[in-house]
Amino acid sequence: MNCRELTLTLWVLIFVSTTESSCTSRPHITAVEGEPFYLKYCSSSHEHKIEANTRRWQKSSGSQKRVELNPSSSPRIGLQDHALEFWPVELNDTGSYFFQMGNHTQEWNLSVIRRNKHSCFTEKQVTSKAVRVKKFLQVTCENSYYQKLVNSTSLYKNCKKLLEHKENPMIKKNAEFEDQGYYSCVHFLHHNGKLFNITKTFNITILGDSGYIVPVLLGSKLNHVAVELGKDVSLNCSALLNQKDILYWMYDNGSDLNVHEEKEIRIMTSEGKWHASKALRIENIAEHNLNFAYNCTVTSTGGTDTKSFILVRKADMADIPGHIFTRGMIVAVLTLVAVVCLVTMCVIYRVDLVLFYRHLMRRDETLTDGKMYDAFVSYLKECQPENGEEHTFAVEILPRVLEKHFGYKLCIFERDVVPGGAVVDEIHSLIEKSRRLIIVLSKSFMSNEVRYELESGLHEALVERKIKIILIEFAPVTDFTFLPQSLKLLKSHRVLKWKAKHSLSYNSRFWKNLLYLMPAKTVKSSRDELEVLPVVSEP
Repeated sequence: MNCRELTLTLWVLIFVSTTESSCTSRPHITAVEGEPFYLKYCSSSHEHKIEANTRRWQKSSGSQKRVELNPSSSPRIGLQDHALEFWPVELNDTGSYFFQMGNHTQEWNLSVIRRNKHSCFTEKQVTSKAVRVKKFLQVTCENSYYQKLVNSTSLYKNCKKLLEHKENPMIKKNAEFEDQGYYSCVHFLHHNGKLFNITKTFNITILGDSGYIVPVLLGSKLNHVAVELGKDVSLNCSALLNQKDILYWMYDNGSDLNVHEEKEIRIMTSEGKWHASKALRIENIAEHNLNFAYNCTVTSTGGTDTKSFILVRKADMADIPGHIFTRGMIVAVLTLVAVVCLVTMCVIYRVDLVLFYRHLMRRDETLTDGKMYDAFVSYLKECQPENGEEHTFAVEILPRVLEKHFGYKLCIFERDVVPGGAVVDEIHSLIEKSRRLIIVLSKSFMSNEVRYELESGLHEALVERKIKIILIEFAPVTDFTFLPQSLKLLKSHRVLKWKAKHSLSYNSRFWKNLLYLMPAKTVKSSRDELEVLPVVSEP
């Protein structure tokens, strides 16, 4: 092999190594909610030749069957070659994931944990690293998989920013004891117009020449403990320290005869560190024990660390003056009444509030789901004299209001479908392309054709979970046994009742309830809200 071939071979090996280094080989993985995340299959060179259409991603949660995953199943899901991407990962993504390619299947168990809202990192996702003092310390912020999407990266120490750079910020130096702490790399990246961040945290421990560490007390430095007079309390102090370090309590033993130190408990952790705890027991708490600092200290040749406990008296109802207590109760009752009234108003005017919020925020749920119609209208197609008004409502009134006034796009079979095709296939295809299925109920509703529309919509709603069903009772129906039993499995099978005398205005309760059940959509109304419709009498 000549020099040129050797160089080419080395470049190929480096490329393959870089490509496969971002693959997910561990079977059990933990991710933090709200951050981008990916699972990537570790493929061999000959597997790259397998056609893409033979690759399948599936998910299983608990005892549920496997569900096919693709971008259409969720706007947060993305597929890139051998990778499954989450933008972002959420708590309900916890479960087992399967990648199938040809005859091979790989499984991962994903556990999504909650983000710590009180810190810049999540403790369960911390990588520990020990460096001896005066040895080389390097902290590098890099993410090979998302590197091309990263706009900037910031490096924090104990949640305080140290560096910010468009590339990968890093620290290179000889370690000192002051370098000990939590270092968090936060990558900021854009995807589909949204800003995301990915956090990677390292717990850097500085060791001495022979495993020496800087002793540290665990927990807050100042602790206020609420107690009751005459009761007992135990104050626990814990520390990470070296074998010869000392952990002790400091207090005025002369006046605190009811204070006793318990025996120290010291064990060695799996990381070779010493963990010690020592409790201070105060019996029959008296007035002189309150508002006094009981200090716990750990000391070593490298310095000391101290934390304080201060006992404070629990609030006693008997100590509150009567007029203050009365005023407090009145305020509490009035606040409770106001909250109850507010909740009641929100329940009563829930529909109006939701519609107002949609209009105010200009929400539009129809932009990215790839569907053609906002709703498929199912009604009795046989235009008999006794069904004439129902037919007029379905093919004239609904389109006139929802399409021309509120800007929705309906699919009406006899208007939007060219005759001559396979009716059953056409109905199923149109329902799949619709966001809602509007069913106009009447006594003679369940013809063969309409029954298939309903069953196809129920399949989309219950199994595929891609459509929601809206029932409109055009004519009074006292017995709903003609409807499929599976309709009761839906979370909401609310029935809207058409009342010709009260539903004519565009601002009537019927149209508001219908808009509430329709997908949120930005509309520019071209007519007056009080405009009324042609009269359609109740059957």
